[in-house]
Amino acid sequence: MSAYLNRLFLSAVALFLALPLIVVAGVSINAKKALTFPPQGFSLGWYAEIVTDHGWRDALTASLLVATLSAALAVLVAFPLAWFLWRYHAPWAKLVHALGLMPFVLPPVITALGLLGFWTTAGFFGEAWTVVVSHGIFFVTLPLVTVTLGFSAIEPTLVEAAATMGADDRTVLRTVVVPLIRPYVVSGFAFAFVLSLNEYIISYMTVGFTMETLPVKIFNALRYGYTPTMAAIAVLFVAVAALVFGLIARFGDLPKLLGAWSAEDR
Repeated sequence: MSAYLNRLFLSAVALFLALPLIVVAGVSINAKKALTFPPQGFSLGWYAEIVTDHGWRDALTASLLVATLSAALAVLVAFPLAWFLWRYHAPWAKLVHALGLMPFVLPPVITALGLLGFWTTAGFFGEAWTVVVSHGIFFVTLPLVTVTLGFSAIEPTLVEAAATMGADDRTVLRTVVVPLIRPYVVSGFAFAFVLSLNEYIISYMTVGFTMETLPVKIFNALRYGYTPTMAAIAVLFVAVAALVFGLIARFGDLPKLLGAWSAEDR
């Protein structure tokens, strides 16, 4: 009886959590131009409008470009930092690691205000590349955590064996270390990409008036009314996130990347 009640409770919780997505998905196929649920008719035209309407298409292109470049920047910053902390056990290593985690610990609005003040003072406010740098700084924590986990999972004997065979540090890094931590690097990139794609506050504070990403476009479009296109974009965001995390779960160690302890660590 208790097992049945547990399943019933978990099913109710799952349904409660899924209800917003069910409503949004229903609105996105509404035949009428209204945010009503249940949908009045069936139409996929709102999904097509994302790529046929130049405003939404430009916002989609901007979001994909910003997310890709900022995730790449975050990885480029996190990788050498994680490698240095793994290779050289300096007494101040934990402090440097904590500083790398700091941007993601602070509330996004605080970080956004700080970046707004910095770019305004530097005279670059409104430049498209500033949002890439801002997102890269804000999301550097994600690849830093995953890549650090990747380095910690490397068996020291493998590195020692390569060094014994005459390989220098650069060769060991290229032939031993990089292949072993590649899934963690890809996972860090994927995490940063998904969150950058959905980020609004920093984008709005840095280039919201000169370049519209999809989240900024949605909030700007709300001034003129509601359309099911916004719901279609929300479903698209969820689908992209589910695809990315599904691939990580399929080809990587998702529980460990999310902080779960392995049996060997207990």
